[in-house]
Amino acid sequence: MQKNPAEKLVFATIASTWLFYLIGGLYVVGPVIGWLLAGLAGLSLYLGNAIRADLRPTGSPPPLVLGWIAGMVAMLVPLLIAHAGWDLGMGQTIKSVVGWAKGWALVALFIFAGATLPIRRSVIVRAMCVVALITVVLTPLFIVAPMAGLPSMIFVSPLKAIGGPGPEYFSVYLYTIDPASGSARWQFFAPWSPFAGLIGVLTVAFALDERQRFWMLVGVLGGLTMILLSMSRMSLVALPVSIALPRLLPLASRPFAWFLAAALMGLMTVFGSALFRMIQQAVDAFRGARAASSEVRSTLQRIAYERWSTEAVWFGHGTVQPGPHLVEYMPIGSHHTWYGLLFVKGVAGLLAFAIPLVWQTAAVVHDCLFHSRGRLPLSITLVMIMLTFGENIEIEAYLIWPSFMVLGVHARQIARDRLSAAEALSAPQGLTAAS
Repeated sequence: MQKNPAEKLVFATIASTWLFYLIGGLYVVGPVIGWLLAGLAGLSLYLGNAIRADLRPTGSPPPLVLGWIAGMVAMLVPLLIAHAGWDLGMGQTIKSVVGWAKGWALVALFIFAGATLPIRRSVIVRAMCVVALITVVLTPLFIVAPMAGLPSMIFVSPLKAIGGPGPEYFSVYLYTIDPASGSARWQFFAPWSPFAGLIGVLTVAFALDERQRFWMLVGVLGGLTMILLSMSRMSLVALPVSIALPRLLPLASRPFAWFLAAALMGLMTVFGSALFRMIQQAVDAFRGARAASSEVRSTLQRIAYERWSTEAVWFGHGTVQPGPHLVEYMPIGSHHTWYGLLFVKGVAGLLAFAIPLVWQTAAVVHDCLFHSRGRLPLSITLVMIMLTFGENIEIEAYLIWPSFMVLGVHARQIARDRLSAAEALSAPQGLTAAS
């Protein structure tokens, strides 16, 4: 397919994911491409028709996109207030602002770029399928590596000197060893295995949007490979939810679906107690699969909540802090977006993310009811929501940015349809006035 310069840049960057990973540069590439594309989008808006035709803006940013920009910029306010209130110093403040530019800011930047630049969703989808193909090709090597006694970690990239959340973001692994079971797990190009599983879920969602059967099958295979070999419990839950719900949702607009729902509610009065026990057993088994990990996460969340509620309700502590031995010294405010926001940025930071996320969810749910194009954006939004309950989404934005771009493209499509509808309604009045 022919591509304009912006599409070529996006396609080449996504398709080169494994290459960037092998040099330990993914964490660097994400922020660079985000600010570059946002800068190009801003330039195209400023120049308008003066810029080359294949880079002209598709229109003004839709209100939803402006909401994301406002929310992510608002993240800076509690950050600066907390740093001043806790006397964290100018050095730490600068470091945190840079962290914001490489994290929360990327969410808005990629959505803005997707909504403004003439980038087609099909280009992003195909690039994700290319990554899946490379993943499938490399998987036999990863599986054989622990059997052959090859080292788990190959090297840590010198790019670590740039700075980041930790060395795992710049490390190249063939596999890792699960400390609980002693068995091998694979994290592919992600910093850890559970996150790789959720990337696999996103890959399957992207692949199902691909029109060419070969690339669709390759994408699904690559995504399932990441889900299964990462041994991520959350991805096993996220896959059926994020894939099935967008395809079942349109049924809600049909009368027979309501009759079916009424029948199911009747059955629930008979079998509800047994079903509840089955669900509870499944949840217990889910948590028990890695009981130690679940306990550490639960303790981290409890500490974060207690310290937020007693020490810094409105603007948080400004940064994560080392945890005690009880949580294996993991940072307080990590492993959960919502508790992390409360601990680091307080109520102000939580609202800055929650409001545009709720807006985004309402927009994609409404569009999915009437258009098949809403399936992929709804799948992405569902994965984002589930991701927030097990990870800090801002420090992983550098890797899931194609998803944010698709949300921007989708916002542009919705805005264009509304504009066309408004023009169609006003056209007869204009013709009458002219006559």
